[in-house]
Amino acid sequence: MSQSLNPNPTYDVIILGASGFTGKYVIREALKFLNVPSSPLKNLAIAGRNTSKLSQALQWASRPYPPPEIPILTADTTDPSSLRDLASQTKIILNCVGPFRLYGEPVVEACADSGCDYLDISGEPEFMERMEVKYHDQAVENGSLVVSACGFDSIPAELGLMFNSSQWLPPAVPNSVEAYLSLESDKRIVGNLGTYESAVLGVANVDKLQELRRSRPKKPRPVIPGPRPPKGPLMNHLKEVGVWAVKLPSADAIVVRRTLSCLAENPHGLPGVNESTEQVERREAFWSSIKPAHFGVKIASKSPLGVVRFIIVGLFIGLFGKTGLGRWLLLKFPSLFSLGWFRKKGPTEDEVASATFKMWFVGHGFSDGSLASQGNRKPDTEIITRVMGPEIGYLTTPIILVQCALILLKERNNLPKGGVFPPGIVFGPTNLQDRLQHNGISFDVISKKTI
Repeated sequence: MSQSLNPNPTYDVIILGASGFTGKYVIREALKFLNVPSSPLKNLAIAGRNTSKLSQALQWASRPYPPPEIPILTADTTDPSSLRDLASQTKIILNCVGPFRLYGEPVVEACADSGCDYLDISGEPEFMERMEVKYHDQAVENGSLVVSACGFDSIPAELGLMFNSSQWLPPAVPNSVEAYLSLESDKRIVGNLGTYESAVLGVANVDKLQELRRSRPKKPRPVIPGPRPPKGPLMNHLKEVGVWAVKLPSADAIVVRRTLSCLAENPHGLPGVNESTEQVERREAFWSSIKPAHFGVKIASKSPLGVVRFIIVGLFIGLFGKTGLGRWLLLKFPSLFSLGWFRKKGPTEDEVASATFKMWFVGHGFSDGSLASQGNRKPDTEIITRVMGPEIGYLTTPIILVQCALILLKERNNLPKGGVFPPGIVFGPTNLQDRLQHNGISFDVISKKTI
């Protein structure tokens, strides 16, 4: 059923997989905005396989208050008809059921088929790109906006790059922006097990991703002034903020590249389904301030030993993830192979509450764009910005996902009719950054200097 044939869905939002580790935190975040003045979220339901677990998750998320009267719906990713039922009843599905390469496609298919909008918290490039290939045209036709990576993967990277880029006032232009991610805590840092599982499966599916890309027409590349930056050493020291770092093979750089490629095809961004003249001007002004740059991500630690630990865990996943037996060992003993960073029961509430992240964006470029074309001239300007917030998997991710949903509810006419897109090209020109700043995720300029 197309959403145009069902103009009044029962619910604004359904949270699917709401009883999982992350799902219950998403419920808690969504409840803050349910039936609150000025919030567009008026009707909410939660869904999953096990109604008793969903009920427990709702009770947990509502503490210290009694749980509100929210419908609990049964749905299973192995039952397409149950997913079609969900999609026909709501404006948006927030999908928290991962790993997404195993369980995500039936949900995307149901939404693209019904005209329901879809957001998820995937950080899995092969899944995201495969969904674009298979469902983009159908989603455009039926008015379904499908956007993955609407959590810590990859909105801080997308908006963080845009925030750094907007500091380069003409005639200055950036050439490269390197993001340095530091995870900090008063207690022990324990990661989201779903992130670990996705990393393991990502290694297993790397050939499929390359095959998928080879089968597609070449996407346009953004024009970036100046030479490509040199690769640099395996480990480097960022003196300005006092951290050591190593390259992180995360989804962020891939998602950012997809947004920049989309922007190369659509220099003024994506037109909204029914935007006002003022909104068109705002959107075009926003994108004219964003300048593409070579982008990469590194994981950082205050000591070289911390970086060595990252390298060891990366080697375990890279080597063992290539065989069936190796993947079984990695998934059976996550705490052992991640050196304690991931464990099956997840972090305690105290561990979640005490954790934070800082993400520095170190931009190098030219004080005048004309300098970039002068042979192998090196960048002469550095701008460092920072995005900072609470624990990444259970606090920052729900904050971002819920704010993206609220923007969809409030500003749907200003957003594309439908299609499968990375988050930056959809949410870049909205007020998402302001919303995140009001909800505990900050964006700051650290320094600007000549180098």
